[in-house]
Amino acid sequence: MKHPELTDVFVAAFDRLEPYIEKKYGIPVRIRDVPNPFTGDLDGAEIHVDYDVDPETALFIIAHLFGHTVQWNLSSRARTLGLTPVTPPVAEEVLKELLQYEHEAAQYSITLFHEAGVWELDRWLTDFSACDLAYLSHFYRTGEKREFFSFWTAGTPLLTPLPIPLFFPEKWLSRWDGVVI
Repeated sequence: MKHPELTDVFVAAFDRLEPYIEKKYGIPVRIRDVPNPFTGDLDGAEIHVDYDVDPETALFIIAHLFGHTVQWNLSSRARTLGLTPVTPPVAEEVLKELLQYEHEAAQYSITLFHEAGVWELDRWLTDFSACDLAYLSHFYRTGEKREFFSFWTAGTPLLTPLPIPLFFPEKWLSRWDGVVI
């Protein structure tokens, strides 16, 4: 479920997050052509957002990929999860780990929002993250790529912010070299 009525809010939030990520965490955010099927990418030291996505999607991408960047720089297991190609159907124990990885990235995302002074989008970020988890869960179980927003459910339980530990951005590989969905 897209939210065009909030476009100005999404643009303002993106304009707060981008310089915040770059200044506080030393992670450049690049707006560029990201190869299909991705709309964003990361390598552990940079975040890339496709120039052709709408402001709502761009905001989710920058925040969510920041969460994965934190994970990649703290855990070799997180990098492995992010870079290992996955062929559905995924075993339930692997699926559980993948979904936890995604949820943790969302928790870092909401912390980033709060650190940067973006408080009015907690509900939106929570529901977008839940939609992402539902989409991925379905894909990993079935291999079917349905329309992303068909998984949208409003009013999911609010994300619990997860404190962002000290980390040092390091370039690893891009997701282009890993998971493709």
